[in-house]
Amino acid sequence: MSDKHPSSGRAPAVAGQFYPASPDVLQKELSELFAAAAPRQYENVRAIISPHAGYVFSGKIAASAFNQIDEKADYKRVILIASSHRAYFDGASVYCDGDFLMPYGKEEVDTEFGKMLVERYPLLFSDNQSPHLNEHSIEVQLPFLQHVLQGKCKIVPIVLGTSDHVVCRRIAMALKPYLNADNLFVVSSDFSHYPEYENAKLVDLATEKAIESNDPKHLLSVLSDNAHKNIPNLDTSLCGWTSVLTLLYMTENDDSFLYHGIKYSNSGDAKLFGGRNQVVGYWAIALTENNGAEKKEFTFSAEEKQQLLQEARWSIEKLFGKVEQTPLDMNNCSSALKAKCGAFVSLHKKDGALRGCIGQMASDKPLIHTIRDKAVAAARYDSRFPAVTKDELKEIDIEISVLSPLQKIHDISEIELGVHGIYLVQGFYSGIFLPQVATETGWDKETFLGHCARDKAGIGWEGWKNADIYIFTATVFGEKE
Repeated sequence: MSDKHPSSGRAPAVAGQFYPASPDVLQKELSELFAAAAPRQYENVRAIISPHAGYVFSGKIAASAFNQIDEKADYKRVILIASSHRAYFDGASVYCDGDFLMPYGKEEVDTEFGKMLVERYPLLFSDNQSPHLNEHSIEVQLPFLQHVLQGKCKIVPIVLGTSDHVVCRRIAMALKPYLNADNLFVVSSDFSHYPEYENAKLVDLATEKAIESNDPKHLLSVLSDNAHKNIPNLDTSLCGWTSVLTLLYMTENDDSFLYHGIKYSNSGDAKLFGGRNQVVGYWAIALTENNGAEKKEFTFSAEEKQQLLQEARWSIEKLFGKVEQTPLDMNNCSSALKAKCGAFVSLHKKDGALRGCIGQMASDKPLIHTIRDKAVAAARYDSRFPAVTKDELKEIDIEISVLSPLQKIHDISEIELGVHGIYLVQGFYSGIFLPQVATETGWDKETFLGHCARDKAGIGWEGWKNADIYIFTATVFGEKE
């Protein structure tokens, strides 16, 4: 950490209010809070949920959350997500205009990563810095972070202005590739606001269990139920609900992620300041990833494969006029067809030549909707080919690839040709090859990587050597079967 503030950056907004402004006093208080906190209980922590109240009220709970972090971990960055208390706006604001200036020095901001998010997802992220200037919910996390990691990695401060759960899903899909061992997510949120002490404990436990379910819909349902129980003075049961919801959207449908409640209290437990008539609740929660767990791979019955292929074909046929078949009713779909996962639709001529291929690595929609959308996109919007015509449609075979979650690798020996697809990410650039590409071309591993780096990501033939490499499997089936 630097001992002096640089000339520009985000100045402290709540030092001397939420936490001590004196570096020495702050360090002493942090040491006491961590000593009284819950000890480290879990390995492979990918995210924590930590409160953002004044340290006299929630400091022990925040320290309990940060105690779960491996201080020896070699993170590239810490991504902090908070819901705005003061400004309401579409999407999210990423601070990328200098560093966060703290009483003890500076927290270096990964401005390059922040600007990448803004440029790649302009409808979701902005670089408007004003929502950050007086927002306390990220600032109060930083002394805890510094105490554990000693400034070893950069931070990415993100403030959500949206209250639209659909936008939260889209933000989650943009951030999901970074939920891995290279990054730590810190989600800032208090729990219930202003019920009396015993009601707060009941409401906060219900909310925490909803988070542990790893089911965003269940969390939204519990929040709605809490709001309709007519609990006196209950203003909210999760003030940073959009931030927590975004994290759950990143982890849903992946059994390798588990949420763990670490420690709870509310402001009524504060010895000197805590009245019990109107309290605020605080939970420390850790998200872990079981590295030994098998990543989810999707299996489909012959009937389910046929249904997906029919939906793909009918969606393309509708481009050329009315079709006799009606779309499959979602109420009659199996759970496999409702799974939220990435998928690609490929179109081939009868001789096997590619005619179009469009897909996405992850999706917040049921699979059947993703297949419909990507079938139309493959037929009409693949920039490598002219749009498919009505006359040639009958000469085209459709192939579907349903993707497993991404898994980052650190050595290309982990790639099994014909089994794994690859996803390369380097800064603003990315490229993908499905598993079947290696089989169809007969390329060896380095040729497979080279073509993906040069032809897909645009980072040069050897660009993969400096890129993050993710692998995935695909369940592939087509009309030729």
